[in-house]
Amino acid sequence: MSAQVKVKAQKFKDHQETAAAAVETKPELANETKVKEAGSARRNITRKKSGAAEGNFDSRNKKQGGHGKGKWSELHDGTLDEYVGSFNENDPLYDAAEEGRYILSGGGDEQEPILDHEGKQIYGPMLTLPEFKIRLSESLREYFDSADSDEVIRSIEELKCRSFHPEVVKKAVSLSLDEGPRERELVSRLFTCLHPTPLSEEDMEEGFELLLKGLDELLIDCPDAMSMVGCFLARAVVDEVLPPAYLSTQNNDRPGDPVVEKAVSLLSREHCTARLERVWGPGDGRPVAELKAVLDQLLKEYLMSRELDEAARCVRELNASHFHHELVKRGVTHSMESTDPKNSLDAMSALFSFLVKNAIISEYQVAKGISRLKKLLPDLSLDVPSAPELLANFEEMAKEMGCLPAPRTTGPPTPRPVEQENGEKTEPVVGNGETAEVVEAQ
Repeated sequence: MSAQVKVKAQKFKDHQETAAAAVETKPELANETKVKEAGSARRNITRKKSGAAEGNFDSRNKKQGGHGKGKWSELHDGTLDEYVGSFNENDPLYDAAEEGRYILSGGGDEQEPILDHEGKQIYGPMLTLPEFKIRLSESLREYFDSADSDEVIRSIEELKCRSFHPEVVKKAVSLSLDEGPRERELVSRLFTCLHPTPLSEEDMEEGFELLLKGLDELLIDCPDAMSMVGCFLARAVVDEVLPPAYLSTQNNDRPGDPVVEKAVSLLSREHCTARLERVWGPGDGRPVAELKAVLDQLLKEYLMSRELDEAARCVRELNASHFHHELVKRGVTHSMESTDPKNSLDAMSALFSFLVKNAIISEYQVAKGISRLKKLLPDLSLDVPSAPELLANFEEMAKEMGCLPAPRTTGPPTPRPVEQENGEKTEPVVGNGETAEVVEAQ
């Protein structure tokens, strides 16, 4: 080895000794980069929050409780089935109820605990309020089709949400506002079946209270919501679902409320009980005999007042489109039996023309009513000898006003040539044996 190389090696050795002495005297910091071997480029980075002397990463000190990629530590496994450690009775936040095997749900219900499929006790409603409303809406819509109140009671009891029972009143009334008189009558009858069990008197009062508070939202979809809710209130008092004192309390709490005033006015009328039993009009599913009596009253009032709009409103409220032919039959009969049959028939034809143009009754119902009158002409002629002539005049007026459907053409079918296999067309034979003239093609 040459002297020059020896000098360089000695300098390098002295340099390494000086660096090693500096490292030993310098205080070691927590996050300092450490050199594993003196004079080597290999380094071992000590990560933060590890605290391990050898510099390995300790994930137990990680903020989110991770245990490495794809792993969880035993203390932070993410399950709430079993608590780690024991409860300390001296802890200010200690609750003895937390040591039992049951689940507390929202609602604050005071009913008996319910055992679920895992044997845990559940205090409070089984469902949340949105879930309860969805289940309830399905049951009520099915009730509108079947009219089976026992099924609704069974569904409400199976839901086991006693604290949400006032919502039954609000949901039933709000759904019926979008339907017809039959559905509203069904809701009124349903309240009598639900009271006093499963809905208590307090539930009914609280339900109508919720209905009155949310009336502004109902007015957006149903402009007549105030009068209808007033009818529901009055009908509930008559059916003994609500006490009469409830209206007095509401009248004091809501002075000048049109809904409460509507209910009070309905209950203040003479024979209010009998009238409120039919508060939803003739379209509530009543028998045919009662429908006929309502039709007679409607037609007689029209012949006296000649108000088309009022008569059209009453016909629409009947909600019996299948029974409009009876309206035509009875209208023409009352017109014939009046003191001035020609004038009355003119007014009746104007009424049916107005109803047809506004799509309240169909042209085929008018035609069916006239067809039934033709079959009854022999009996009708005994009371009104000029009945055939009057009926013919009414039919002509109905055709002129467009109350009857367009007549169908009933001529013989047009003969068509029959094409043979060679492309020529033979001359078809008409019914009397004569040959029709057909121009051959090709």
